[in-house]
Parts: sequence; C-alpha cells; structure tokens
Amino acid sequence: MASGNRRRGREFALKMVYGLFDGKESIEAGIEDFWDNFRFQDDILGEPIEQIEDGKVHEETRRFANEIVRGVAAHLDEIDGMIGKFSTNWSLERMARVDLALLRMTTFELLYRSDIPANVAINEAIEIGKRYGSKETPAFVNGILDKISHISRTKAV
Repeated sequence: MASGNRRRGREFALKMVYGLFDGKESIEAGIEDFWDNFRFQDDILGEPIEQIEDGKVHEETRRFANEIVRGVAAHLDEIDGMIGKFSTNWSLERMARVDLALLRMTTFELLYRSDIPANVAINEAIEIGKRYGSKETPAFVNGILDKISHISRTKAV
C-alpha cells in the first residue's frame, strides 16, 4: 500500500475515532454510517482531504482506516490505560478530542501493528496533528507516543 494511501487512511480513521467513541452506537454501525455519509464539505475536523477523484476512496485506503478503527475499538481499555499512564498531568477527559483520537490510533499501531515501524507511526501522528490539531498537538502527542513506543516494542503483544 502506498504511503499516501496510508496517510489518507489515517486521516479517515481520525475522523471516525474522533466521533465514534462516545458510546452512542456500535463501531460497525458507525463505520458504515461514516462511509455511507462521508462528505468533503463542512467537515468538522478541517479542510477536506486533497482531491479524491469522483469522491471515491481507494479500497486499500478504506480497508486500512477500518482496521485502525476496529483495532482501537477492540483494545480501547488497554490503549486508554497506556495513554493515561504516560500523559502526565492530563486525564483523558481533559485532552482535546483530536489529540485523544490521534493518541488512540497511534497507540494501537504501536502496540498491535508490528508491521508499522514506531517512528513511522509517530511521524504520521505528528503530521496529521499539524493539520487537524492545535499548535500544541504535535509536541503533545509526540511526547506521549515516544514513551509508549519505548515499552511497546519490548512488550510481547
């Protein structure tokens, strides 16, 4: 899968993770609703992703985004516990939703996707954070993810 497709997949996953973990619907229903109703205009998380021909998302991009969202859902308690452990002075409830969504997605990749190098996962989170988060987002997520990456690669998952 081309890195551009993975970046887009992560951006789509961010939007789903941002909105899905409020307990209002099942993850599968939320994923289905996202793809059925996705629009590029008036997107709550910022400008639309660069032009996608005919409004269609490449199947590999879609599959990668769905894998991330399902993985976060399947391991949410452990992921949130790990984020909480390394987020000094910040409870999950106090974090910006975009930052928390990025942390959840990337922690999933660090803990459960050994096929994705830690530095790649973290760099992608930083770059996406620059686009969708606040000016503090890149440094904030980098600090927490760096700590998680040190233990995640030594942990047998």
